[in-house]
Amino acid sequence: MKSLLATLLISTAVVSAPAMAGDKCNVPKNEWQSEQAFRDAVQAKGWEVKKFKVDDGCYEIYGYDEKQRRVEAYFNPKTFEIVKMEVED
Repeated sequence: MKSLLATLLISTAVVSAPAMAGDKCNVPKNEWQSEQAFRDAVQAKGWEVKKFKVDDGCYEIYGYDEKQRRVEAYFNPKTFEIVKMEVED
């Protein structure tokens, strides 16, 4: 029973994670800042962008943060606020 509950909890977290990022990135396209402005802002903070894309209304990058950790991060395209980030150990 415990393993079933644990499996259900993990499944729910995995399914809801992309939705959480999308909810925070619900910004009309005409309010988005440009990709170049975004790249300039994250690079100014010491981040290195290896791959950039738009996913579920968010700016998504794969690269390295200011601590040189490999990351996958989602940003609000209007404010550049991090809405979700996964750090690879």
